[in-house]
Amino acid sequence: MLATVVSASRDIAAPAARIFELIADPAQQPRWDGNENLAEAHAGQRVHAVGDMFTMALTLGVVRENHVVEFEEGRRIAWFPAEPGQQPPGHLWRWELEPLDEAHTRVTHTYDWSQLTDLKRIPRARWTTADRLADSLARLAALAEGS
Repeated sequence: MLATVVSASRDIAAPAARIFELIADPAQQPRWDGNENLAEAHAGQRVHAVGDMFTMALTLGVVRENHVVEFEEGRRIAWFPAEPGQQPPGHLWRWELEPLDEAHTRVTHTYDWSQLTDLKRIPRARWTTADRLADSLARLAALAEGS
């Protein structure tokens, strides 16, 4: 049976607030994307609450609207991507941050496609493995630890 929920965790030597800014500001996301799928997001879309939506241009040239469904400042953020003006097809990206102390944070990145309804997206969903999530975590760590 193929896992439809994959995740990876990493301890990062940076405060949770610094790491969260890199995640909650969509303009920063292409800098750490281990899937090499994100091209750019306009500045000024920083997420602040459930119900927020941000747009992202993908490397394939398409745009996604990302609907924020979980949010706790500095701790958790999750969104469902969708084609502009459409309902999300059911795959979720989640980030959870657990401060270990003032200068260290355990970060867990999860991709959940257990509710995916668009069969065309299944090959790409299968391609998104825990190793690719770990790549994003490694890039995120390099940015956060170098700040």
